[in-house]
This record gives sequence, C-alpha cells and structure tokens, in this order.
Amino acid sequence: MKNVFLTGFMGTGKSSVGKILAERLGCQFIDLDALIVAEAGMSIKEIFAAHGEPYFRALEADLVRRLISEKGAVVSTGGGVVIDPENRRLMRENGVVVNLTATVHAIRERLAADNERPLLQDDNSLEKIVSMLAEREPFYRDADIRIDTTGKGVEDIVLQILVWLKRES
Repeated sequence: MKNVFLTGFMGTGKSSVGKILAERLGCQFIDLDALIVAEAGMSIKEIFAAHGEPYFRALEADLVRRLISEKGAVVSTGGGVVIDPENRRLMRENGVVVNLTATVHAIRERLAADNERPLLQDDNSLEKIVSMLAEREPFYRDADIRIDTTGKGVEDIVLQILVWLKRES
C-alpha cells in the first residue's frame, strides 16, 4: 500500500481522520506535528517563539524527507507543509495526497478554544483564516482527492477516503 498523506488547513480534521484511517487500513499512523514536538522537546508554539517559522518549516521538511521511506503509513501533515514545493513533490511521488477542507466558519469554530496555533495566536479572525487559506489554496489543490469535512463525522470522511483508495488501486 502507498503512504497516505493528509494535508489541509488547521482544524480540518487531519489528525482525527488519520488515526481512524490508519486503524481501518491496519497500518501505522504518523502525526508530523506530534513527531516534531517529540523530537524538538518543545511545543510547536514554543518552537515558533524560540526559533521562528523558518526553523519550524526546516524541521518539517527534514521529517518529510525521512518519512518517505515509510511504506503503507497514514501521515497527518501540518497545515503549512504544502507550502514547500519539495515537500509536495516528495509526498506526491511517495504516496497518495488527500486534502481535507472545511469552510472558514467551521475552521474558526473548531479552533476557537485552541491557543496552541502560533500562526493564529495574535489574530484568529475570519479575515486572517480567509487570508491564510487563500495563500495556501494553490498548494492544497495539488492533491489526488479533496474532501470537505464541514458537517461530516470522522467515520464518514474515512469511508469516503477508503472508497476512493479502493477505486484507485
């Protein structure tokens, strides 16, 4: 089985969907952000505060390069991993890219109580989310399949991915 890379903005359900999808496929689940936190010994918020976003993106890119040797894993990526063209190329060449989307209102609602998102730390307004989504949209679009998670349960999203994977195999 090819790797399945879940991409998408914060709050679109990558980690929740990834865990269940890996379970259904009987394979390993890898949460890129959790792995970065474990390896760095600090939270993403702390990494951003101490070293800045470029340092975090370098850690992220290094992990993507290392993870492509994994076979048959479900990988939940960070929301900004797709910004780097090399990350997109590696994911595409070494697996299936599934982009999870949601409406701006759904994202804001899902992230309302989350103060661990450094890029929304100072401003989690709808306008900020719209701006970030617009900036990343061309990169998110570079996926094999896109699924809107708004108003859907995790099981429904997983089923949609499983049906697509079966049809494509």
